[in-house]
Amino acid sequence: MEENRVVLCGANAYEQKYYFNEQFAGIPESIKEDLHVICVLFTEEVGGIFTIVFEEDGTVSLETNAEEDDLLYDEISSGLLVKEILRNRQETLESLSLYYRVFILHEDILEEELGTDGENN
Repeated sequence: MEENRVVLCGANAYEQKYYFNEQFAGIPESIKEDLHVICVLFTEEVGGIFTIVFEEDGTVSLETNAEEDDLLYDEISSGLLVKEILRNRQETLESLSLYYRVFILHEDILEEELGTDGENN
């Protein structure tokens, strides 16, 4: 299942680099900038590697990990910060999921919302 996941973006505190997957160049610039800030600030605060990925079904996941010998990585703070991002950026993350489902998975969202009989549920 992991091979069906797609990395949207991420930051690496060890290499001090940010990565954005150009497959998603169609995402508005304001969202791209927001993602950049989220990723870089995360790694500056807790260290390690932080990535935002699309699951196979289009849901968005936030992941963080660290090298085994990284004594400065704060695992507790990383978990708290992930929860804070999920709470404060819920609308952005839901929009990204919708973008992925429509433009990458080619789901017919309108049909899904209306149901199979064409009536609003």
